[in-house]
Amino acid sequence: MSEKTSVAVNAGDSARITREYFDSLLVELRTIDAVKASTEMELFGETFSTPVMVAALSGLDRTRPGGMVDTAKGAAAAGAVMWTGIGGEAELEALIATGAQTVKIIKPYADLDLVFKKLEHAEKSGAIAVGMDTDYVFGGKNNKGFAMEHPVAPKTLNDIKSFVEATKLPFILKGILSERDAGKAMEAGAGGIVVSHHGGGVMDYAVPPLKVLPRIAKIVGKKIPIFVDCGVTRGMDAFKALALGATAVSVGRAVMAGLSKDGADGVRRVLEDITEELRWAMNLTGSSELARIDPEVIWS
Repeated sequence: MSEKTSVAVNAGDSARITREYFDSLLVELRTIDAVKASTEMELFGETFSTPVMVAALSGLDRTRPGGMVDTAKGAAAAGAVMWTGIGGEAELEALIATGAQTVKIIKPYADLDLVFKKLEHAEKSGAIAVGMDTDYVFGGKNNKGFAMEHPVAPKTLNDIKSFVEATKLPFILKGILSERDAGKAMEAGAGGIVVSHHGGGVMDYAVPPLKVLPRIAKIVGKKIPIFVDCGVTRGMDAFKALALGATAVSVGRAVMAGLSKDGADGVRRVLEDITEELRWAMNLTGSSELARIDPEVIWS
């Protein structure tokens, strides 16, 4: 690859563009009459200590032996939601057995029978919600057409409606990055959406999730939870996302770093540290609870 081509590819890096957008957003202080904030979150009939969740990761046993289960243990200890991506039935059962409230995300497999099988297993295993990576219907930039060994394929609105109807659990659409798809998610009866571009792994120059988030929030109107994925590494990131319309946020790379260093305890500390910085930002902006974070504190 020539130097010129390499520069062009780097210029469109969606993860970098997202990080720059996070850092462009400023926060004003509101300290008169401020009180110590609560980060408690109600979601799908459960109460959590934090809106900071583990992202839909997979293959963490390569990061640390037993890494997926250790991550679930860390999430449970932090009072956080555990999300998981590609993985077998035994792995999902082991994650849920840790006590972690777990959301199972399924790839948009071309084989619809496989999708329905995984939906049924997740429900029987005790997951609190299920969902699908809608941004992965053509695979990733480096794995086109496949998710591991299984082919993936685009899904119609009717396909998605059939998934929603196939389970009693909330069905979440992950990879919503436009008002158009947010509206279709609502039409399909989705139980939640994740505003995400798959960490930049599917398309260069993708819109930063926080840039489109306020528009999506207007479409959704608090009828279903909105989650934000991609680029959240600290409490101030989480605060900005919540202020702009998110219900909760997912953390990936920082969780993996904690796992690699200290296993389950490392995951717990990362989630708790991010939550503590979130609480500090809430304290200093007059945000006594998650629902009282005012979007007007964010300056662009």
